[in-house]
This record gives sequence, C-alpha cells and structure tokens, in this order.
Amino acid sequence: MSNPQKTPGIMSSHSTTVKPVPVIENGVNSDTVPYSDGELLQKVLDIVKKEKLYGKIEDDKSVVDFKHPEELRKLLDLTMCREGCQSRAEVDEVLERVVRHSVRTQHPHFYNQLYGGIDEVGLAGAWILEALNTNQHTYEVGPALVITEFCVIEQMVKLFGWTDGGDGIFCPGGSIANMYSMVLARHKLNPAFKRTGMTANDSPLVIFTSDQSHYSISKGAFWLGFGLDNVVPVASDDQGIMHGAALRDAVRKAREEGKKPFYVNATAGTTVFGAYDNFNEIADVCKEEGLWMHVDACWGGAVVLSTKHKSLMDGSGRADSISWNPHKMLCAPLQCSMFLTKHRGLLHEANCVGATYLFQQDKFYDVSYDTGDKSIQCGRKGDALKLWLMFKIHGMDVIELRINAAFEASKYLESEVKRREGFELVREGLQCTNVCFWYIPPALRGHTRTPQWWQMLHKVAPLIKERLVLEGTLLIGYQPMTGKNLVNFFRMINTSFPVPTQAHMNFVLDEIERRGQDIEVQSLES
Repeated sequence: MSNPQKTPGIMSSHSTTVKPVPVIENGVNSDTVPYSDGELLQKVLDIVKKEKLYGKIEDDKSVVDFKHPEELRKLLDLTMCREGCQSRAEVDEVLERVVRHSVRTQHPHFYNQLYGGIDEVGLAGAWILEALNTNQHTYEVGPALVITEFCVIEQMVKLFGWTDGGDGIFCPGGSIANMYSMVLARHKLNPAFKRTGMTANDSPLVIFTSDQSHYSISKGAFWLGFGLDNVVPVASDDQGIMHGAALRDAVRKAREEGKKPFYVNATAGTTVFGAYDNFNEIADVCKEEGLWMHVDACWGGAVVLSTKHKSLMDGSGRADSISWNPHKMLCAPLQCSMFLTKHRGLLHEANCVGATYLFQQDKFYDVSYDTGDKSIQCGRKGDALKLWLMFKIHGMDVIELRINAAFEASKYLESEVKRREGFELVREGLQCTNVCFWYIPPALRGHTRTPQWWQMLHKVAPLIKERLVLEGTLLIGYQPMTGKNLVNFFRMINTSFPVPTQAHMNFVLDEIERRGQDIEVQSLES
C-alpha cells in the first residue's frame, strides 16, 4: 500500500507531528477550549459595541482601512488548520482582524452603494434570526417565521396599492425578486412553459425595460432562457424616465419583427439617476397590448412609507408585480428583499413541484402555511422577521421621518452643488435621493469644453475616489453613462440610517474639493 498523503492546501496542519486525537465533548474539543458557555458570543458583542457597528460610529473615524487584495490575504491569515485556535488571544485576533479590515457601512460617510448602516433594532433582529437557525419552507420547522412572513406580506401588498389582496415572498435579493416576476409572467402567458420549456412558444418572447434599469433584468433574461437578444432597452428621457410613447413604439417594432412581447419592467428609483418611470403611461400600454407589468422598486419603493413622497409611486398599483428591498433605503439588515404580486395563487402554480417528503397534504395542521413550494429555494431564511421588528419597535412614524430626512439631505446637497464653484449637476430635478454631479478642478475651469476636455474630466472622479478611499474619509460612487454621452461623474445617495444631515452633505463636498483641487492637467492627459 502507498503511504497516505498529507492533504494539501488550506486544510493542512501547521505541523507534520502526529498528535493524539482530541477528546470531543458535546461537539467541543475539550483539550483546547478558548471560550465556552456563551463567552465567545459575549466577545462578539463586546467587539460590536466597541466598534459601534450598530450605527453609532463617530464622523471622524475612518470608513475603511483599505488594503490591496494580496496584502489583505496576508493580513487576514486565512489558512484553516486541523488543530483550530489554541488560545483566547488567537480567537480574539481572528475576530478583530476581520472587523478591522472591513468597510464600516454604518459610518455616516458611507455612500458607496444603495444601502447604509443598521441600527440596534435591525442588528437584534438579524441575530435572533441567526440564533434560531431554521428554515421556513414548512410551518412545522419555522412556525413563528412563516406566520411573520404571512402577516408582513399581507400588509405590504396593501401598502403598495393592492387593496383586494395579493401574494408575495421574501427573496435573497432584488435580482431574484425580479426573476420571480419573469417566471410568473411567463406562466400566466402559457402554463405549458413549466412542462415543455421555451418550445411552448413558436416565436421569441420579448422583455422590455428602460435603458436605465438594473442589470438584473438582463441577467434574469439569459438565466431563464429568454436570451439577451430578446431584451429591448427602451429609451428614457433626459431625466432617465421611461414613458409610454417610447414603450409603445418598441412593442410595435418587436411585433413587426415576428416576436412575442409579454413583459415590461418599469423602475421606481433607477440605480444612477434615481428616476421613477411614468407608471400610469406604462400601465396603459401594458393593458392595451396584454403585457405583464412589473415595477422594480428595490431602491425607491420605500417612499410608499412617506406621506410626503409616496406620489412618486403613482400608478405602480396598476402593475402585476413589484419588487422591493427594505435593506436599501430603509436600512434593514442585509439581506431583506421581497417580491409581491396581485395575483393570488400564481406563485404556487408557477413554482410548485409537490415534494412529498416536505409538503404532505395529510398533515394535522393547515398546510397552506407550508410556503416552501411557492419558492424556487428549499433553504430559505426568515428575513421578514427583521423588517417586522423594525416596524414593531420603531413604529411607522420613525421610519417615515428617517426617509424624509434622507430626501431633505439630498435636496440640500443639490442646492449646494449648484451654489459652489467647481461643482456642476449632471441633471437637475431630484426624484429619489440620488444626486449626480461633476467636480471640475481649478486646472480645468475656464477652458472650452472640447472632446479632449471631457476626456480629461472623465479621469477626475476616479482619481478623487482613489484618494478618498486610501485616506478612508469617504466612500462615494462614480460612473459614466455612455448611452447619454456622460463622462464619469459622482453619484451621491442618501439612505435613512445613519440619518443624514446638512453637515454630512457639506463634508462630502468639502472632502471632494480638498482631494481634487490640486489635480493638474498633466496628470489627466496621459
């Protein structure tokens, strides 16, 4: 026989010396137990409180201590050995090192993506959910979680305008929620697709979406077999809004090409501009043409909770389905995302396969609460619990005040961009909390805006972003928009927690100016 080989790679031992097999009691190595009886959990709590990872971080702390990937690999020491950690000090360092080298999304100056920090209530909900460590595919293993999702969905359906009721499900993110809408639209068009696949239709099925929509629509199209060639980007106006006339023309053209239009995605709060499409006009076209209307409200849907701003969603109640991510503007703990539809029973019809080892119909309780068969997942977390706790403990009034504060901060930021020398809005007319602008360093001011000038400005935002990240003072996004011939610009967004203020907005502009005012033309010409 050949000699047994040592397992290579990350699972290899620190030493080749043969050691005695450790004694395992209650699943724990009793020879080297750094922590026991909840002490490790207390250590984690101590770190969270010390680092203020529930939204209490001071403004002058760093948002990130950036390291390049190869350097970070070495700092984190990601090897996994057979012996495990040998002391409390080693465990402490492992935990603290991960926190130390992570982005502090709870920081007031984290504006990089469409989500923000979490507060103590949100974190408590997330911790309870993890501690329960159960599934919610059947009522028997997740009774409290299943009931919570039922009740939250029931209230959210009404909140989004379907007073006659509907259905819904929590999903692992908005991309999956948007895919649910495509599956339901296809099933409603022809249930035979579930059995025969795409051969159930003679001509290609076509998806229509704004040219400003989220990339998940394109990804969903090729994942579900429709194909990217059958995703039609509908031209938006200068504000990034899709209107009915452009959609109607696109549908007519697709029919002339012998294709089968079946689905339209409208957006409530586009990723970059924060635009809300004209839902009533789009709904009129969908009604005329017999198309499923979906509203991707993952970013901007939170305005339904604000009396002041909910008119932005006017007409969205005419849609067949809506997706919404409370983990975005509402700042529920990641992940917290839902798919809603006004068609009761369609989720189950489109997705059920009736596994008899889970969904027995002769159980002793009401099996309509075994919700797993209307999901494409078997394992599914009870994310509704986190949102319900936020509503229950804070109350709707607090949530509304936070949303309004985010809009007020963005309105103030827009006015400051217009007022300050060297700053220029990409577009005026705030809809969601997105504010898009250029910073023009002194070296580029006063020059004719030739194509070469614009190419130099294109390099300014990435350069400033690099300086901000390396210094750790501010994280803010930037991007070009080639479809509208716009070079790189900053996209500033506000979420509801930590609650943004005018002082925060001034800091953002001050920092950008501080890190960009010395940029010379020579550094932009290469």
